[in-house]
Amino acid sequence: QVQLVESGGGLVQPGGSLRLSCAASGSIFRIYSMGWYRQAPGKQRELVATITSGGSTNYVDSVKGRFTISRDNAKNTVYLQMNSLKPEDTAVYYCSMTVARATLFHNTDNYWGQGTQVTVSS
Repeated sequence: QVQLVESGGGLVQPGGSLRLSCAASGSIFRIYSMGWYRQAPGKQRELVATITSGGSTNYVDSVKGRFTISRDNAKNTVYLQMNSLKPEDTAVYYCSMTVARATLFHNTDNYWGQGTQVTVSS
């Protein structure tokens, strides 16, 4: 099996920064796309940013220019650097990865982290 563990959430003032990390462990052959999603109270989960195995990135418009997604393939880890945070960025942030497992047929599935709370408030 594969496990994703997130870290780095917390309380920050508007205009501040946080860096989220998500590390995958377990029976991993290869990790394809990695991404971050968020869910605010009373709202649906939304895509924040994704990064492909080749390093191509994609962002939701509301975070462009403020958030940066990156990955360290040697560590099976994805990061989300969040700058100029706003109260509307408050949400539970989830990482997601598409992983081919180290099995005979390299079965591929999508995995999710447990979520980490980010609160932007003065």
